[in-house]
Amino acid sequence: MQKIQCEILGLSSSPSTGGAYAILLKEVNGNRRLPIIIGAFEAQAIALEIEGIKPPRPLTHDLLKQITDNLGANIIEVVIDDLRENTFYAKIIFEVSALTNEIDARPSDAIALAVRAQAPIYVAESVMEVAAFVPSEEGETEDDEKEEKDEKIPHTKEAKLAVLQNKLREAIDAEEYERAAKIRDDIQRLTSNN
Repeated sequence: MQKIQCEILGLSSSPSTGGAYAILLKEVNGNRRLPIIIGAFEAQAIALEIEGIKPPRPLTHDLLKQITDNLGANIIEVVIDDLRENTFYAKIIFEVSALTNEIDARPSDAIALAVRAQAPIYVAESVMEVAAFVPSEEGETEDDEKEEKDEKIPHTKEAKLAVLQNKLREAIDAEEYERAAKIRDDIQRLTSNN
């Protein structure tokens, strides 16, 4: 399996997806972005660790990290290795007593553990090909955007939602309210087509 190292580019909330969040991964040596819809608890766990905020009592992912440490296990990496029926799958690769093991995990849990263990995050190339997108460059002409649009369209509903939500935030930040309203309508159409 060919895998691509990625880093966390950001987290965004998504009221249109029932309170879910999107984590945006970026390939380290490239331009592709991979949005993954995750739950609020996992988003909070990832954000707290990224920000260096320590809760008074350990959260579930903190507890899991403490257990692995106490058992002498070393988390080597996490790999988002599959996408089936719009669901991402991941593996936590760890080493204990010189033996390498892997555990099936949700990507959100794997990433929350990876940030605590300072372990690299990888995505299978096959997953990147299907679900990643390349952001449009500022200053492109409309013709350039139309020519490249087909290769930038994400394939999963979750990926499309994450891309639209990022575009909506950019439009609001740029005070382009007419464009933001159109993007909002696109999000509503996509989420109502369940």
